[in-house]
This record gives sequence, structure tokens and C-alpha cells, in this order.
Amino acid sequence: MIAEESVLVMLVRLVDRLPLPPPPAKRGRGRPVTYPDRLFLKAVVVMVVRRLHKVHELLAVLDQPTAEMGQLRALLVLPGGRFPARRTWERRLAAVPATLPAQIGCLGRHLVALLRPWARCGRAGAIDSTVLPAKGGVWHKQDREAGVVPHTSIDTEAHWTKSGWHGWVYGWKLHLVTAVAGVWLPLAAELTAANAADNEVAPLLLAELPAEVRFVLGDHQYNAPNVRALRDEAGRVLVASQQGGYPHTDEGVEVRRVFHRLRSTAIENFNEQFKGIFDAHGPVPTRGLVATRRFALGAVLVYQLLLWRRHQQGLDQRVGLKPALKAA
Repeated sequence: MIAEESVLVMLVRLVDRLPLPPPPAKRGRGRPVTYPDRLFLKAVVVMVVRRLHKVHELLAVLDQPTAEMGQLRALLVLPGGRFPARRTWERRLAAVPATLPAQIGCLGRHLVALLRPWARCGRAGAIDSTVLPAKGGVWHKQDREAGVVPHTSIDTEAHWTKSGWHGWVYGWKLHLVTAVAGVWLPLAAELTAANAADNEVAPLLLAELPAEVRFVLGDHQYNAPNVRALRDEAGRVLVASQQGGYPHTDEGVEVRRVFHRLRSTAIENFNEQFKGIFDAHGPVPTRGLVATRRFALGAVLVYQLLLWRRHQQGLDQRVGLKPALKAA
């Protein structure tokens, strides 16, 4: 009797079909890697779906004698059955987060061609950041400046930001571009400490966008010279809120308001759905930049894979994502 494949196994299998970003022009020093990058992307999918945040948790779960774990172990070995050692898992999974922004951008471009989200609307993307509170205590400014860490629960790699909605938050920023369309499709993502300026991270996101994107919709944080310069180079139209107090009365304000509503509908609804699916409304479950990038960017990749899988099944790509992933 052949065991039925779970949603998790199906998502892991999709990793074998992922389009990969171009390799670096020059290979790094050292011996060639034994295990391909895809193997560790599969492991990140397992960690995100199963809420596993440390290597020993992943290996302990994979070691369970169930049919599902047997299927997953078979997808995480080389031909001949060679399985990475624990030290290899630790080293390679620590390196994965640096590759995830390019991988998310690559898969985003693939899904745009597959799902055609702008078939019946303008080709726009919404850019914004959302705050993720850090796990544990907060590191107050006076203690940080004095180099004093008053409690071991404090994640010293996080930082402060002031949100217009939440006030001062100690933690991280998840920077995103999503399609402004009928499906909330993430096209680019990055995670930084919360004090990173949105306009400084924007060039990394815009470089990953599909060529089809003609309009980039953002708030006043993106109305900056470096972002406008990138807009001109790519031939895109940046529609961003103006600096200064409200109400604005300059020419074009009514048009901007229409675009602002479109931006808010796309990015804010995506953020709420994303945080609901991955339990990210509260503090992140990880400590440190590497682990938190792996969790947050890995979740964006899993979201993309879930959209891909539901497209294959002919299912709704806006409704039912959370129960589908919970059932995994």
C-alpha cells in the first residue's frame, strides 16, 4: 500500500522544480559542495511548515518512524542514500538565508508568467515593510549605547523603529513587494533589523521585480532620490505619497489617492494574511538575524510554493491558504 502524500511532501517536491537564480560568476574558494542547494531549501520548507527553528529540532522530527517522515527523508538524500551530517546541516542552513531574496525573486518571476496576475488589470506592484517584534526583552537605547545587556533574553541583533500604527517596536522589518492584482503574490522580499530605512532596502527589492511591472506603489518613505533614480533607469512609474502634512493640495493628489488605496488593499491584506498563516502577529520565534531571516524569508518562499501548488490543483489562491498549510 502506497501512503498518500501530505501537503508538506508535495511542497517539498515542488522545490525540485524551482527555477534557480543564476550562480555567481566566480566560484568561491574551497572544495566543491557535496550536497546541492535545493536539498537545504527543502529543509527550510520543512522547518517553516512544521514550526522548527533549530537544526536539532529538524533532525529529531525527520528521525521519527512515520510514513511522512520516511518520504521526506527520501527527498533529502543523495542518490545512494547519503545524508548530510549534523555539522553540514548547521553550516549550510546558516548560509541559506543569504540566498533567499534572490530565490524569492526568481520564483516570483516564474509565478507571474504562470499565474498571469495582471491579465485583467494594470501591471503594478506595492512596496512596503512590516514590523516583526523580536523574541524576548527589548534593548533600551541607554543600555545599547553603554554596551550593557541587562537580560539574556534580549536579541541584540534586532533594533528599534517607530511605526505609525504600533508606536515604538524593537525587532525586525520584513520588506516586501507584492502584485497589485486579484492574487496577493509576493514578488520580492528581504528582512533587516527594524532600524533599516525603507528607501535604502528598496533597490534590493526593485532589482528582483519582473520586467512586466510598470508601476511601483509606495508610501512617502519611498519618495526618495535613490528610488526615483532606479525608477527612471527601469522605465517604471513610481507613485508614492508626498512628504509633508495632510491634506495635500498639489496637482495629481486625487490620482495618487486612488493608487494609494490600491497599494493599501494589496500590501496590507497580504501582510495580515501572511502573519495569520505563519503566526507572525506576535514576536518572532527566533533569535538573531540568520535564524530570523530563515524563518521570515522561508515563510515567503513557502507562501509562493503554496500558491503554485494550488494553481496546479485549480484551487482558489486567496481563500483557504491557512487551513491548507495547517493541514500539512
